[in-house]
Amino acid sequence: MIRLHRGAAVAAFAFALATTTTAFAQPAATTATPALPEAYATLLTPLFSGKLTIIGQEIAYPAGVPNITSAIVTIAPGAETGWHTHEVPLFAYVLEGTATIDYGSRGTRAAGPGSTFLEAMNWAHNAHNYGDVPVRILAIYIGAEGVANAEPATGAE
Repeated sequence: MIRLHRGAAVAAFAFALATTTTAFAQPAATTATPALPEAYATLLTPLFSGKLTIIGQEIAYPAGVPNITSAIVTIAPGAETGWHTHEVPLFAYVLEGTATIDYGSRGTRAAGPGSTFLEAMNWAHNAHNYGDVPVRILAIYIGAEGVANAEPATGAE
């Protein structure tokens, strides 16, 4: 088993984000994309580059031993996730359907196929699927051992 030090894991993720561009509107400026060797650049399909969450927060990595988790989140037509929060950075890529995400006092955002964003951190939100097809989201949690990727919340902030 290969074990990356926290700095190496964060650097690898940062490189992956820095070599792409945003497909979902960022609330503020994004970081510049460094130049890549031409042969490598032709292999990339840019998805996202940024340092702010969908509601404008700067991302913060949790302390501790890194633990990266990837999962497909599926929300059936007419269903919702329920109010919850994330203590860790979460990169989201919508594969199918459209999620309407309620951030309470920070507003509502719709994310359809091909949308990418960094999810809100430590801010209650609830995603709804008002469509006729399942919403499928590739979720990549940039967490740490012993830190939950998501926690239930009582409602909007």
